[in-house]
Amino acid sequence: MNKVIGQEWKLPDAIFLTHAHIGHYSGLMYLGREALGAKEQLVYAMPRMHTFLMENGPFSQLIKLKNISIHQLTADSTVNLNKRISVTPFLVPHRDEFSETVGYKIITRNKRVLFIPDIDKWHLWQKDIVYELKKVDLAFVDATFYSQNEIPHREMSEIPHPFVVESMRIFASLPVTEKNKIHFIHLNHSNPILDTQSVETDNVLRNGYHIARFGDLFSLSD
Repeated sequence: MNKVIGQEWKLPDAIFLTHAHIGHYSGLMYLGREALGAKEQLVYAMPRMHTFLMENGPFSQLIKLKNISIHQLTADSTVNLNKRISVTPFLVPHRDEFSETVGYKIITRNKRVLFIPDIDKWHLWQKDIVYELKKVDLAFVDATFYSQNEIPHREMSEIPHPFVVESMRIFASLPVTEKNKIHFIHLNHSNPILDTQSVETDNVLRNGYHIARFGDLFSLSD
């Protein structure tokens, strides 16, 4: 997320990409000569994602003109951004047509964060999401769709994600302290929890979870 300093926009110190589905990398084009004209904006990507950007325009031009500086990640290998913050990518199952897909663990001196915006289904992951939740202070997890019937004109098996109702069933037995860590993110335009006044939103909040909203700020220092 960009930061505002006075009236000036400051680019992020680094951008970490998860995979090559359009909403997760196309924003890079605005770093190019037709827009911001960034200078060696630091971008981290997994090997297949790195190759995808190198071989496809307009993103290859960003690299050629040094608008971005690509650094290749390795699954389960930690990147130390500075003395206070480290980031570790880990593979998750997803529709990997053009690149692998990763989530991230973000570690600071005082907080551990789990970030998984896209995954096919929790049971397809080789790790146990409930166990992983116990190891962190905050979790931002895939909530693309609320339920099975959300897009009746599409075959939902072609765009698999853990439905919010499925995730809540998996997390149902967790104590309140664990549920309080969970913030649902990556909401499709069809998802009824986008509406802060919907019955579905009330159901999520009443069960002890959170729904991330645009402009939310989370402190990782306390």
